Amino acid sequence: MDVLPYLVAVWIFLVGCYGLATSRNLIHAVGCLAVCQSATYVLLLAVGYRDDATAPVFSDLEPGSRPVVDPVVQALALTDVVVGATVTALLLALVIQVAKRHGTVDPDELSELRG
Repeated sequence: MDVLPYLVAVWIFLVGCYGLATSRNLIHAVGCLAVCQSATYVLLLAVGYRDDATAPVFSDLEPGSRPVVDPVVQALALTDVVVGATVTALLLALVIQVAKRHGTVDPDELSELRG
């Protein structure tokens, strides 16, 4: 069952990509992009997981006496959450501006954006 977290990450990513490809609403597209981003959280946590490992706090144990979980991967996952929330907020602000200027959030009705 070592492959299960990777399969879950791929499934979450594909569900988000499918929703992004079939979206007829910009707000829905931003939500699907956030779902795609959440697949990276699962992937990072799957990479850093170790069986029978403890938290990387060395106050109560000697370094090297027991296996610990990789703290760098946990820090990357936390950074990924912050970056994902920031990108989602920025994209939602852009969708609000598009809705104010054009009166719609349907990408097919935004004729000024076609080249």
